[in-house]
Amino acid sequence: MKRRLSIGLAVALLVAVVCVVIFNRGDEPASADLATVRGVIGSEKLAFFQDQRVIDAFAKHGLRVEVDSAGSRQIATTVDLGKYDFAFPSSSPAAQRIQRDRKVTAGYTPFQSPMAVATFEPIVALLTANGVVHQGAGNYQVLDVAKYLELTRAGTRWDQLPGTPAFPARRNVLVTTTDPRESNSAAMYLSAISFVANGNNVVSTPDAEAKVLPEIGKLFLDQGYTQNSTEGPFEDYLAAGMGKTPMALIYESQYVGRAVKGDGAIRPDMRLLYLAPTVYSKHTLVPLAANGDKVGQLLSTDPELGKLAATFGFRTSDPRQFEQVVADAKLTVPNDLVDIVEPPSFETLERLLDAVSKKY
Repeated sequence: MKRRLSIGLAVALLVAVVCVVIFNRGDEPASADLATVRGVIGSEKLAFFQDQRVIDAFAKHGLRVEVDSAGSRQIATTVDLGKYDFAFPSSSPAAQRIQRDRKVTAGYTPFQSPMAVATFEPIVALLTANGVVHQGAGNYQVLDVAKYLELTRAGTRWDQLPGTPAFPARRNVLVTTTDPRESNSAAMYLSAISFVANGNNVVSTPDAEAKVLPEIGKLFLDQGYTQNSTEGPFEDYLAAGMGKTPMALIYESQYVGRAVKGDGAIRPDMRLLYLAPTVYSKHTLVPLAANGDKVGQLLSTDPELGKLAATFGFRTSDPRQFEQVVADAKLTVPNDLVDIVEPPSFETLERLLDAVSKKY
């Protein structure tokens, strides 16, 4: 009797194991069946690619995506792309440089994010009173770059602005950025600032470069120490508050993604301003191998991956995904931005950034 029970139990266990294996094989690919795809990406997308939901979504298509992060400028110039299946910088000029150098015509822009300024209600009120902030075309507020440059040219301090009891700091009115020698967000800021400084024209000639360089360089150097990733000033903004970082240049996706996360980091007195004009950071994937191309296609067309990208604050190729995410989070952000300019060519950006770097 005991022997029959033991045999029966063993058979039952064996059947259960076989059922589990069959179920797993039918539900999603086994780990050994996944094709490993390697990419190098801008650091602001690292959390997206490391999210388990994103990992599982790629696995459904037979892919295991492994990524390293680097600055967009580094990806385009110094990173050894020979060991990667795709490159995914955060700007279209960097992607165009990679395409040209690698003789690749294909490219995907599955999501993008406008540059914005994270700040606080007292700062918004103070700058509004001084004509620097005004209402945008929709239910959002903008930082007028031309008015802002008037303050920086004069070396205006916060405590010199009418209404200074709101923020009586003995520091120049400056947006905190990242290091222009390393960070894409600083290059995007340079793009918007140089456009206005060049009489509302994209910088495209050596004469225009020479014209805007002194003003651009001062905006970076007067900040003192700057960090090499937008995560740095954004975390300072969240943790240290208005005294440390009254205005931080960030990607809209950072603010929206953190608000959607719902961890309380975005407090009621925090505000998001859009630069006028602003620049879109267009996250452009350049395929370097067949599976890299598949990653680009999936990010551009797969609804599940699109919805996940929207939860990280990215504007996807389907605007409804972003709109639904911000509506669910009860965020007031524009569905469309009107005052947008294109960045200079990669070569022009490189010359401007190199010239600023030499001033450090």
